[in-house]
Amino acid sequence: MSEQRAGSAVITVGNAVLLAVGLYIGARPVGPVPALGAFLDPVRGVWASARSATLPDMVTHRVPGLSGEVRIVYDDRRVPHIFAESVEDVMRGLGYAAARDRLFQLELQTRATAGTLTELVGEAALRADRQSRQIALAWSAERDYSRMESGSELMTYLEAYSDGVNAWVSVMSPAEVPLEYRLLGRAPMAWQPQYSLYLLKRMGWTLAMVNTERRKGAAAALVGREAADGLFPVNAPIQEPIQPNGLREARIGAVTLPPPGEPAPEMITQLEAVQAFLGPMDAGGSDGGETVLGSNNWAVGPSRSVEGHAILAGDPHLDFTLPSIWYEAHLVVSGKLDVYGVTIPGTPTITIGFNRDVAWTFTNTGSDVMDLYRETVDEADHPKNYRLDGEWRPFEERVETYRAPDGSVLAVDTILHTHRGPVSRDSGEYVSLRWTVLEDQGELSALLGVNQAGSVDEWMSAMETWVAPTQNGLVADRQGNIGIRSTGRYPIRPSGPGGDWAYDGATSSNDWQGWYPVSSYPGSVNPAQGYLTSSNQQPVDPGYDDRYLGANWPSPWRAMRINQLLRADSVFTASDLSRFQTDPGSPRADVFVEAFLQAAGGQEGMSEAGLLLAEWDRRYTKDNTRAALFELAMDDLARRTWDELADTGGRRVATPRTAILATLLADPGSEWWDDRSTPGIVEGRDDILNASLDAALLAAREAYGPESADGWVWSRVANANIVHFLGMSAFSALDLPIRGGPETLNPNSGNGRNGASWRMVVELGDDVEGRGTYPGGQSGHPLSPAYLDRVDDWVAGELQPLRFPRSEEELADLARSRAILRPEGGR
Repeated sequence: MSEQRAGSAVITVGNAVLLAVGLYIGARPVGPVPALGAFLDPVRGVWASARSATLPDMVTHRVPGLSGEVRIVYDDRRVPHIFAESVEDVMRGLGYAAARDRLFQLELQTRATAGTLTELVGEAALRADRQSRQIALAWSAERDYSRMESGSELMTYLEAYSDGVNAWVSVMSPAEVPLEYRLLGRAPMAWQPQYSLYLLKRMGWTLAMVNTERRKGAAAALVGREAADGLFPVNAPIQEPIQPNGLREARIGAVTLPPPGEPAPEMITQLEAVQAFLGPMDAGGSDGGETVLGSNNWAVGPSRSVEGHAILAGDPHLDFTLPSIWYEAHLVVSGKLDVYGVTIPGTPTITIGFNRDVAWTFTNTGSDVMDLYRETVDEADHPKNYRLDGEWRPFEERVETYRAPDGSVLAVDTILHTHRGPVSRDSGEYVSLRWTVLEDQGELSALLGVNQAGSVDEWMSAMETWVAPTQNGLVADRQGNIGIRSTGRYPIRPSGPGGDWAYDGATSSNDWQGWYPVSSYPGSVNPAQGYLTSSNQQPVDPGYDDRYLGANWPSPWRAMRINQLLRADSVFTASDLSRFQTDPGSPRADVFVEAFLQAAGGQEGMSEAGLLLAEWDRRYTKDNTRAALFELAMDDLARRTWDELADTGGRRVATPRTAILATLLADPGSEWWDDRSTPGIVEGRDDILNASLDAALLAAREAYGPESADGWVWSRVANANIVHFLGMSAFSALDLPIRGGPETLNPNSGNGRNGASWRMVVELGDDVEGRGTYPGGQSGHPLSPAYLDRVDDWVAGELQPLRFPRSEEELADLARSRAILRPEGGR
């Protein structure tokens, strides 16, 4: 029986059968799933799937469109090294390889973007499909594709990749159909070239759905606009910018928060109207939603490297899924292309990686590239026109039909558009959306260019077409140059307040005025300090550049930590930079532990909870037993401090960043410290800190047992959970013990559903040497040895050597499987 272990996950054929029993009743279908008999069929069912879990030593296939032979060699880590004679053919090879390993993933993520999941799983997906079509991702991708010139290079590459995907679908045997299709009783769909653009739009949805208007509006409804501006400010109160500002430590500004003011209840209806775009709003927990959705990267130049080479490290933090959102590959076309890294399955390019001359990675900038407009309409229930500059303009109408797997119609929506974008309606309010993700497409051409770049300058030039999401692109080259740029389109808004409040849509003077030029993007090349970093913090110190690029920036705790590490020593190795990726230190803990301890009485007369917290070294190691107490105290501190932001049901509607809470520590008499549930008593800072710490001790004992119990061990309290994308626990890797905590470089906030999705370190010497890993495996087959084979190294923070041969012959000793793709009609 095939078996693969990772943490508490055990994937076996037996598990699959037990899972099937849980999904089925007798031999009758339940919801979208088929009868159990078909799933257990010995020829086409799970048993046949088990036999196809391992790649054969050799296969040969004919592929339409090929101009020459393509040879795919899978190494000992199941990475396909794809050798071809033209770029188009290597794209066909990549499409074939991605489909061979990740076919169901390709379809699922495409349908999720297109809003056609109902055609796969039925009416249960209708709500999700409606939101996807309302936000117009597939609509904009189709529009971008229709604008491409037939026969253009970009069109040719998209078509070639599509050929490769469909080639695999056409030749795979019944035993090779992915297990998920068997569970659902469905067959794979044909791939279309524009689906690659769908997935890039989906990336924009994940990374550019930054909407400060909602959080500020929710807060203003309870405490007034002035207070909301203070709680969710345009500029971060702690500055450790991406573009170096010449300081040796973070700059903490003097901030006095405006007190709670009169509620602005009119904000509620505007908030309800954007739910169709953005979904229900999460208050964000104690850290305002910033705890793990981020990324890190850093690079050192030759003066800061032991060997005198540039070294680059990156680890984008995204949702954990099985299979992974990344797929490793190496593409080789003699004299034209030789690039290694990870691709988003479904796209014909390497997204993060390296070639023989440069290495690159990304973090999310998190800038504000989305605005909302309150529209005036001609009729409340069935409007046909919207008001603009004193005249009525007709809405553009888009009719969306949702179908069941059998083709029957489940629902039909009519979605309105203004000249700005799609319109959402609720409670009589009509709100339109303008968002750079729905503008022109330039990301694919940028990535194709950077794959072939030979220097930092060439890489920067290739990235000039990038539109959205805005990204902090970090790059290093073999000449020793390092550079970073927060790249993507930044809208120029009308004068006055920035885009962190909804605009009046009745006047065109509130429309975007254009784009900031590329030359003005935040960034730096070869700074005097000899290194560069980014961790999603505000890109530029507003003391140097006060343009509105965004608001409510993530607290820069991770940026502060990596800068501490890089400032501490003069030179580094690639192993040092790799070790930093799981560093357990925390400037956030340093700030707040000190505040709790001082409030608890210092060294004399300290409370019991204070004595226990004082035992912690403020490092989120796996075996420490005090981080759990601290995190409960932080949760309680947010609850007590921001009680003014709780609605009538006691639910906090929005949570300011912990950087705001940290600056509030300097104002012990602020009205925000007062607990509204204790009329007649006015609490100050230390009262609240002490109450939260004492409450945390009681909660910890109730949840974890006495303080000497194993339940307080951090790896039992917070861990990583890598969940199969259909939510099936039997195909997931759960309860993985990792080192790190909220806002550490290896973030872990408890449920562990997102974090470092790919870790990579590259040293650019005479020979380029890369190491990397991700939480999962190359195969999407749950019974494959390559489904979870990287998880143990990822948990341990160990990186694996990335094979980067110059020729197929160099792989001879490491080759585990081969696929030869030949043109139709050839020998």
